[in-house]
Amino acid sequence: MAFPVDLRRCQILGLAGTAFLALGGETAGALPVRELLAPASAQAALGLVGVYFGVVLLIAAWVLLGRLVRGAEPPAPRALLLVLAVWAAPLLLAPPLFSRDVYSYLAQGAMVDAHMDVYAHGPAVLGGPLADEVAPVWRNTGAPYGPAFLAMASALSGLTRGELPAGLVGMRLVALLGVALMAAALPRLARHSGADPAAALWLGALNPLVLLHLVAGAHNDAIMLGLLGVGLVAALGRWPVLGAVLVTLAALVKAPAALGLLAIVVVQARAGRSPVRAVLTTSAAAGATTVAATAVAGTGYGWIGALDTPVSAHNWALTSLLGRATGALLDHLGSDLAPLAIPVWHTLGLVVTAVAVLFIWLRLRPRPVYALGLSLLAVAAFGPAIRPWYALWGLFLIAAAAPSTSVRHRVAALAGVLALAVLPSGGPADIGQLVLAVSGGVLAVVVLWQAHQAAQAPALGRTA
Repeated sequence: MAFPVDLRRCQILGLAGTAFLALGGETAGALPVRELLAPASAQAALGLVGVYFGVVLLIAAWVLLGRLVRGAEPPAPRALLLVLAVWAAPLLLAPPLFSRDVYSYLAQGAMVDAHMDVYAHGPAVLGGPLADEVAPVWRNTGAPYGPAFLAMASALSGLTRGELPAGLVGMRLVALLGVALMAAALPRLARHSGADPAAALWLGALNPLVLLHLVAGAHNDAIMLGLLGVGLVAALGRWPVLGAVLVTLAALVKAPAALGLLAIVVVQARAGRSPVRAVLTTSAAAGATTVAATAVAGTGYGWIGALDTPVSAHNWALTSLLGRATGALLDHLGSDLAPLAIPVWHTLGLVVTAVAVLFIWLRLRPRPVYALGLSLLAVAAFGPAIRPWYALWGLFLIAAAAPSTSVRHRVAALAGVLALAVLPSGGPADIGQLVLAVSGGVLAVVVLWQAHQAAQAPALGRTA
């Protein structure tokens, strides 16, 4: 007997999940330092259980909604957008969750507003309450973000006068704008790619990673992906110059979006334009946009040299993990090459990424949106730093252009696993916190199972 599924049931279950997330985050989230509780305190422990209880409820609601989308009468895209709004609502005023990056954004915006070189210095130079909120690992490192994002952060700093609560709300509104642009672009990209718009929205916008990290975490990846999506829509709609401008602005938020310019060149070539002319037109639009955005931001071009900011031996990444293991082995053998292990593995990761991207475009050039999605997923997977929300770089476009249901299922499974990968405080986990997180998830599974059993009982009675 299948669990009865309807849109309203999914809406309510997901709303319950994000409500528990928001409530748990009040004591276990990435709170301002003056509000942080000791992880061992009863309030923090209860909050952590509540957050993971909510995460599992949200994942369950998303999976059930996926069954509806694949059913005989799938909900219309407009109905799915309403579900997204309902699920996101409890997170709007919640504290930052799963990362402290939003505090870095605010500090960097204040630095630009104060005419400090944000690429040469870290937030420690700013001093004061904002600098104290930044994670220690980033306090003395320059910003890896482009002038388009820093101009927004600087404008927000001026509007909020450096007040932390107002700044956090402002950054979340910027992230919500990005998510709205993503949701607007997905159905259009899906139609251009011959895919189902409802399935694209389900996987690309209602995905738990979007709610957990782009909305609750207020990451600037949201505005990057939103600009990238609408830029591709413009290019596919025969506005390639506008598309190149928007994609360049996305890259001037975070650099990986620059791969979207390759998709715009391919789109123009497929439309019958000379490849040379396509390259020249796209390059000119990108160059002019970069110069204009940099002039408006007033930050200079230091962001190019600061692109290696996320490259740290302490970052979690496949190449860093292999580098540390290799270094430990070489050190055990008494070799002087041990310090070179991590840099060599990082370089190999970049080489593998380049080869993978080249292979993808040679094979999938007729499907530029899908090829771009796979390319960005490769950049996230083999780069020198991995965060769960980085998977959204590629997942967003794969959702719009996946050639088969099996591809969507595999990507959805990856998203479900990554949704459980980070603590709500954004910090490293100890054994006690892992036990609490697992307990919250198991409790949610028990509640869902009991609800399933209760829903089956009347149907079995009628059958008897």
